[in-house]
Amino acid sequence: MKIELRHGAGGEETGRLIGSLFEKYFKNPILDRMEDGAVLPPISGNPVFTSDSFVVEPLFFPGGNIGRLSICGTVNDLASMGAKPLYLTASFILETGLEMETLEKVVSSMAETAREAGIRIVAGDTKVIEGKGGLYINTAGIGERPESSRISASALQPGDTILLTGTLGDHHATILTQRLRMKTSLQSDCAPLNGIVSALIEQNLPIHTIRDITRGGLATVANELSQSSKVRIELSEEKLPVSEGVRALTGILGLDPLTMGNEGKMLIALPSESAEKALEIIRSCRYGEKAVLAGKVTEGEGVILVTPYGGRRKIMPLRGEGLPRIC
Repeated sequence: MKIELRHGAGGEETGRLIGSLFEKYFKNPILDRMEDGAVLPPISGNPVFTSDSFVVEPLFFPGGNIGRLSICGTVNDLASMGAKPLYLTASFILETGLEMETLEKVVSSMAETAREAGIRIVAGDTKVIEGKGGLYINTAGIGERPESSRISASALQPGDTILLTGTLGDHHATILTQRLRMKTSLQSDCAPLNGIVSALIEQNLPIHTIRDITRGGLATVANELSQSSKVRIELSEEKLPVSEGVRALTGILGLDPLTMGNEGKMLIALPSESAEKALEIIRSCRYGEKAVLAGKVTEGEGVILVTPYGGRRKIMPLRGEGLPRIC
């Protein structure tokens, strides 16, 4: 069966779609009330709120799909603020012609990923528009973090060490090769990273900054952090982790892994005396096995790449359109 306009009309077909699909996979005590809003329990600490939208093409790719991506993207935004992800809303814009089987696979993946991340989907919405079988998802997420937390994009300090939780450009390269119909072994790194952040916080490490490396890649993220904190970030070229597959693809197409996005990697900054302990913790976590110490924070401004021969090159953020759309 395909999605038709009647599935978004608010009548019997809409109710059947919600009951047989969304309620089936997202079932929990809060959502089960099926009211106009979710009544949430009190939150301890400071509430953290985020919102995101997902328009990736193709909908399914090696290592994930738009459903898993929507959960991971929202969870990682909350985790980047030092927050424990708690609740999430999921709204769907469905184009006519979308196969019901395709939608069910996406919804099932969302439910599975939400369970992995420990977050509940408590509210949502569905709209149907005329189209050619496309699917778009909007999410909003709520988390909580301790009142004492000061993790922020503006909290970098000279003397901090920069850690990366893994290889660069995997998601971007995977989506690109799928769009170009290239046969490769590349897989998206799409993953929820709140487990890594929780492990670091549980050890009371003095984390200053966390950012997930998505659109624009490490170059853009590092420049944004440098500007927010009014510091210089120096990255060691020989320590930047890039898989052989991504390196080969970028060599062929003339791309730069520094401006290619991920959906399962983070930049984490904390005082240098805590860096080795943090690295050990991250490497012991799922999705952090290939973490590295990649650079340092100094007085100054901008982002500098230090070559193996001691050369220094200024790194600029992505400019223009970083095709293809990766999220």
